[in-house]
Amino acid sequence: MTASSEVETGTTEVVIAFDDNRMASALFGQYGQNLALLERRLNVAVDSRGNQVTVEGSRVACEQARRVLESLYEQLKRGHDLTSGDVEGAIRLAIAQGSLFDYDPASSRPNFEELPLRKRLVRARTSGQDAYLCALRRHTLVFGTGPAGTGKTWLAVAHAISLFERKEVDRIVLSRPAVEAGERLGFLPGDMRDKVDPYLRPVYDALFDLMDPRIVERALQTGEIEIAPLAFMRGRTLSNAAIILDEAQNASSMQMKMFLTRLGENSRMIVTGDPSQVDLPSGQTSGLAEAVRLLGQVEGIGHVAFTHQDVIRHELVSRIVESYEKAAAAKAQKREARD
Repeated sequence: MTASSEVETGTTEVVIAFDDNRMASALFGQYGQNLALLERRLNVAVDSRGNQVTVEGSRVACEQARRVLESLYEQLKRGHDLTSGDVEGAIRLAIAQGSLFDYDPASSRPNFEELPLRKRLVRARTSGQDAYLCALRRHTLVFGTGPAGTGKTWLAVAHAISLFERKEVDRIVLSRPAVEAGERLGFLPGDMRDKVDPYLRPVYDALFDLMDPRIVERALQTGEIEIAPLAFMRGRTLSNAAIILDEAQNASSMQMKMFLTRLGENSRMIVTGDPSQVDLPSGQTSGLAEAVRLLGQVEGIGHVAFTHQDVIRHELVSRIVESYEKAAAAKAQKREARD
């Protein structure tokens, strides 16, 4: 139930009541953190009492807040858990949609791409992620570039798992260049898997987040899921596989060409990376930047460039990325002016 009224200060007040106390508590978040995020992002005042929420602010902002809360509540009613990323994605969608006062959360859900995995439903949360999932569905080879926190690797792994679970491919091959981020790890003890694990940990995290851990461990043992450094790809032809190269900005030009030519019959390949975080030695060209430039117009290849607006981590991450992007743009302008 929703009620709205104009208060004396000229702002609008909207009261929303939810019929399930348990789901309302999950909607508000621990210690009301979801409501606090709503206040910061939409510049409204939010107060909750039991299963009821009062939102005060401008008419448009209150309407956007109502749409966010009701759409997230519908998500809970469908049995899905809420994360801070879901809340942030719903807020961004409400802002992008503008003022739609006839919005019905039960029937007017966003037409973003979805991947129904056995463990969970994966949904695009931003327009950039939606374009990424569309490209993954349509193209044999897809480049996903952009800042940290945009879901490049996580969605790539989710797509690979969906292909594997539907038996469209026989295996998943995950790779990364073994390059330290400006540090020297030195000697690493253990067998080969122990040595490469520190470089590939984010890929493992995505796998265990999206698949049952027992299935992941069994698939790793049988070779249905293979995780290896980029250097181990030379000389191979990967057929009937979903192949992912993560942190590709740290692949050299020669390594990138080698990797892209591993593509075999009935395989799909995804290359992800952040061109602004290259850890290669000074003067060495990033294979990712070169490949995107050379192959951008080749049929069958897709490229999705994420921005700070697609960052789904803590809201500060988006602001940090935006600040660095502005600084980089200003530096480029100064360099052009000198030339």
